[in-house]
This record gives sequence, C-alpha cells and structure tokens, in this order.
Amino acid sequence: MIHTPYKTIESAPYQGRFADEVCKIEVFKEYERGLKDIEQASHLIVLYWLNKANRDVLLEHTPHDTNIHGVFATRSQNRPNPIGFSVVELIGRKGNILKIRG
Repeated sequence: MIHTPYKTIESAPYQGRFADEVCKIEVFKEYERGLKDIEQASHLIVLYWLNKANRDVLLEHTPHDTNIHGVFATRSQNRPNPIGFSVVELIGRKGNILKIRG
C-alpha cells in the first residue's frame, strides 16, 4: 500500500521524480522478512496498481501539448492496463514501512 499526501488524482505530480514529498510504502507484514537488507539500495523500482484509473480511456491529452495521443504513448494513469512504474529514492525503513521520495 502506498501512502502519499495527495488527496486527489489532480494533486499528484505528473512525474514522481519532480516531487519532494516523502511518501511511505507499507509492505504487508507477512512479506516483511523479504525486506531484509533493502537499506543497501539507494533507489527502488516500484510497480503499482493505479486503482482510480479510468480503464476505458484510449485517447488522452498530455500536459505538454494540446494534441490527443494514444494512452500507451503517454504517462497517463487512465489506460486499460493501469500499472504504474516509478524509480524512487529509498530514504529509510522501519519494519515493514519504506520511506521514499520520487
């Protein structure tokens, strides 16, 4: 589970690498042992499910121009396969909670 300060989709940054906020990834307790030695990494690759995405959208505007693009050519969260991908900085770990930025 990812915990962020963003209360709406619109308030979330278009790309996490431009965000300064510290967020938390809560790994389910039964998987905590799998985090052993994760602090040795400076960054993590995070794959996540965009649970609020509109899965019926195939065309989308981007913040970069006024043209309409196919969603697979964009970073839009709205897509038939709402899987997110981010590289984040690992700030620290406390038990099953990872503090991250980006």
